[in-house]
Amino acid sequence: MKIAMLGSGFIARFYADSLVAHRRVDQLFAVYGRSADKAKKFADDYKLSFHSTSMQEVIEHPEVDVVVISLPNDLHLAAVEACAKAGKHVLCTKPLGRTAAEAKQMLDLVEQAGIMGGYLEDLCYGPKFLKSLASVKAGALGRILWAKSREAHPGPHSNWFWNKEQSGGGAIVDLGCHCIEIARNYIGKDIRPVEVMCWAATQVHPIDAEDNAIGMVKYANGAIGQFEVSWCFRGGMDLRDEVMGTEGTIWLNNFLRTGFDMFSTGKGGGYVAEKAESSSGWLFPVGDEVNELGYNHMFTDMFEAIEQNREPAETFYDGYVVNAIIDAAYASAKSGVWEPVQLEDWRGNNDTKIATEFASYDEQYYLIKEEILPHGDRKLILKDKTTGEVIVRDL
Repeated sequence: MKIAMLGSGFIARFYADSLVAHRRVDQLFAVYGRSADKAKKFADDYKLSFHSTSMQEVIEHPEVDVVVISLPNDLHLAAVEACAKAGKHVLCTKPLGRTAAEAKQMLDLVEQAGIMGGYLEDLCYGPKFLKSLASVKAGALGRILWAKSREAHPGPHSNWFWNKEQSGGGAIVDLGCHCIEIARNYIGKDIRPVEVMCWAATQVHPIDAEDNAIGMVKYANGAIGQFEVSWCFRGGMDLRDEVMGTEGTIWLNNFLRTGFDMFSTGKGGGYVAEKAESSSGWLFPVGDEVNELGYNHMFTDMFEAIEQNREPAETFYDGYVVNAIIDAAYASAKSGVWEPVQLEDWRGNNDTKIATEFASYDEQYYLIKEEILPHGDRKLILKDKTTGEVIVRDL
């Protein structure tokens, strides 16, 4: 397949690095850029056959099969409309829209046009994430009770991110979209998100949007998804996930502290890792950034999905659900109370029963806890199923 890139900036180059880094049957063919000079430079750097400052011309090029949107958030809808009209499969960077209503329009457009809408949520394709998710799906952690994801860094690269009208918000829409979808995967995408409690504030930057936020997403089965996001974190980019289940726990450190530490006086300078703030002192490089951030696995899944006529792991529908949760987060940050997640189109499980499965010790007792004390004694803490009495039994 021949690929057209819409956009020639920071994220477009990350995508392009992934697309040209390995031998593939798919070829990065064309680029659209709002600046003629940047479009030409992008085309020259990646040896592309065609470049233009006309988005329509790039999308409708007869040799283009798939379009990748790496544009500011306010341009996503127009780009998807053009792809749907041209009948070209479209892969869109996160977040899908600035609001759930905007995302729903994009979802409807691709489905009505019969094209694939792939949601480029790279952090749901990182190697550590994929392996941990496989363990969760295999039951290694039992029933998932809580999933937390954190993304924090000193702030975005491009000016449009800092413009609330263009971006749709601040750190929540920029980073929270990652964290929310990560938790959805661990908890189960078929479990309905019910309501959100969120705190958000503008603490450091002279902007209209929030630069710090913490939120909790309550799911229909009683599980909680938690996100922590910041544009004020100093020292690089901090990406961490935690998952807690009835039978186990997962901790992931995806960036910043990954086992690659280096000290430098700064001689030579150069690029260290995304959002790194210094090239001297203790540094935390990333061996293969595009792979660790999930781009390689993401694009492989997307192109194979098109070839196999199936849905990718991350779809426009997922992007729509994430936008609906973000809408609820902004409403909660304003009201200070739990706000419902408004989903016009829910395609998952409609069971709203909160799961409460207690471990049985025997016919009479539930098992609360079994432990070994520091001096070596073992004991059980049990609860009588009939009377409710809690007892301790030495082993």
